[in-house]
Amino acid sequence: MAAACANCHATNGVSKSGIPSLAGRERSELVRLVQEFKSGRRPATVMHQIARGYSDEQIEAIAAYLSAQTR
Repeated sequence: MAAACANCHATNGVSKSGIPSLAGRERSELVRLVQEFKSGRRPATVMHQIARGYSDEQIEAIAAYLSAQTR
């Protein structure tokens, strides 16, 4: 599931561009941010649409994976 994140956030969440890296960030922070995109509380161009495609359990799993990656 996290492979879809690589389209914008690069392989294993280690972005080299202007898009934020996700690797090594706190799991709870990643979950909170994606849930905010999903609910529309956090403005976005594309992330709100992507986030709506995941269940809460999938978001938790992706966040766990990305938080375990090193920068």
